Amino acid sequence: MQRPFYHYLMTERDPHKADDITLFANAVYLDDSFPKQSEDYHEISHYLELNGSYLEEMTTFDKAWEIYLDKDR
Repeated sequence: MQRPFYHYLMTERDPHKADDITLFANAVYLDDSFPKQSEDYHEISHYLELNGSYLEEMTTFDKAWEIYLDKDR
């Protein structure tokens, strides 16, 4: 069974790095409404499109999603 995307993303948090995925992870950590138990690309993507004002480009989410899939294979 795959762990939720949020759990993977929290491994990317770092207060000293400023790459896109790290900034995304840091912002998601502060988002109390983020679907923390989801493993579904479409659910998370839809949520971010409506509520992810902290995400400058959806391509950052797509890159993080690919890493998430690769790590849990």
